Amino acid sequence: DNPTDFDFLKVIGKGSFGKVFLAKRKTDGKNYAVKVLQKKVILNRKEQKHIMAERNVLLKNVKHPFLVGLHYSFQTTDKLYFVLDFINGGELFFHLQKERTFPEPRAKFYIAEMASALGYLHSLNIVYRDLKPENILLDHEGHIVLTDFGLCKEGISQSDTTSTFCGTPEYLAPEVLRKQPYDNTVDWWCLGSVLYEMLFGLPPFYSRDTHEMYDNILHKPLGMRPGASNTAWSLLQGLLEKDGTHRLGSINDFEEIKAHSFFYSINWDDLVQKKIPPPFTPKVNSFSDISNFDPEFTEEMVPKSVCWSQEHSIVNASVMEADDAFVGFSYAPPSEDSFL
Repeated sequence: DNPTDFDFLKVIGKGSFGKVFLAKRKTDGKNYAVKVLQKKVILNRKEQKHIMAERNVLLKNVKHPFLVGLHYSFQTTDKLYFVLDFINGGELFFHLQKERTFPEPRAKFYIAEMASALGYLHSLNIVYRDLKPENILLDHEGHIVLTDFGLCKEGISQSDTTSTFCGTPEYLAPEVLRKQPYDNTVDWWCLGSVLYEMLFGLPPFYSRDTHEMYDNILHKPLGMRPGASNTAWSLLQGLLEKDGTHRLGSINDFEEIKAHSFFYSINWDDLVQKKIPPPFTPKVNSFSDISNFDPEFTEEMVPKSVCWSQEHSIVNASVMEADDAFVGFSYAPPSEDSFL
């Protein structure tokens, strides 16, 4: 595949390395999200390790119902392309902002789907590390889809905690702020932060003053607030434990989360098979409906240069690699794969 196989229709996301487009594949008219990154910018920032890691994670995680799937990746002389599922129910937090908070059963459904995706990644020895509002999407049915592909405004990766965080610094675990080594439990902290924000409308240690917020994350005890059940509080206290070695999930990872009383009503097998009906269905008119995306992105024009390389030399995924820094980036699935 190459860029000329797609009609690039709309900008649906932006990061410091490039943009995410809604694109239609000409052969079958199917919609995909295509993330286009500029190699120059990545190399200048010494980020190619991160990008290759992202590609490797994408290839590993294609098979989970609540993780976005990579269909293929290819490159031209100056750009990298990821062809991903187009998920158009909007960011979860786009919906949360409209409603301010979610009722507990709705929050529970989303947190359970996220937890199962995180547990799956952990089983592949992948720490997600980046659970934050703009990475949590809803599909057209209302199921969670986690993406790691910064549909975020500030940038696609952060290599150290002092750089501008992509999106929300509110969810950073204490050990990440302290630049200590972290493990799976960092994801359970973030899950607790998401749950807290869904129930109460603000992140757990929020302050407009970022330094004060960091200080709160590191030192301030979690304050009880009215409006949540006892089991929700118990889960929040377990997940938002500042010491990662005592956090819920530190011993037996996802199994500890699954077994928590907050989830006693959840049948996890049914959940993963999408047999539990979502509590909310996004308003989506068609497979290419983009009304759930930020108009700041979608009203932007698609640059002509996306569809061809500077030297008009399209490099085919399977034939050759464009340069040493990204050897192994291009990926086409086995031929029996029908891109479902």
